[in-house]
Amino acid sequence: GWWHLISNMVFLWVFGNNIEDRMGHFKYLIFYLACGALAALCQWFINMDSTIPSLGASGAIAGVLGAYVIRFPQSRIFTLVFLGFFITTIRVPAMILIGIFVIQNVISGFLSLQAAANMSVETGGVAYWAHIGGFVFGIILAPLFGLFRRD
Repeated sequence: GWWHLISNMVFLWVFGNNIEDRMGHFKYLIFYLACGALAALCQWFINMDSTIPSLGASGAIAGVLGAYVIRFPQSRIFTLVFLGFFITTIRVPAMILIGIFVIQNVISGFLSLQAAANMSVETGGVAYWAHIGGFVFGIILAPLFGLFRRD
């Protein structure tokens, strides 16, 4: 839904610009597309019999997060915190934010497999295995795309 789209765009904006700056525009584009394609393959591999179509940028953006974790492991991200009617910002380590994303996707991915097995029906919605696959392939591919080049 809308929340998924908005969160994708925020994650791409916050994390993607730093990775693109390091790789350069063309390498970043190829990296992004490769992560997206490999993420889609991961989702398909986990659920080959699915008749539910899958389309989105989440797997590619998860690849960007994987690259960010290995290139900027010590960085901190300004994050909005909602406390009732009070809103403030805090600096949270990127590893914690991205770690929460990964843990939530791994748990949800396994739960989606269990739910589908127990109900004997397919579950639609979020392609958790595309997120996980994109993240892993982002970690693997980032060094090959010059993420650690000297400036």
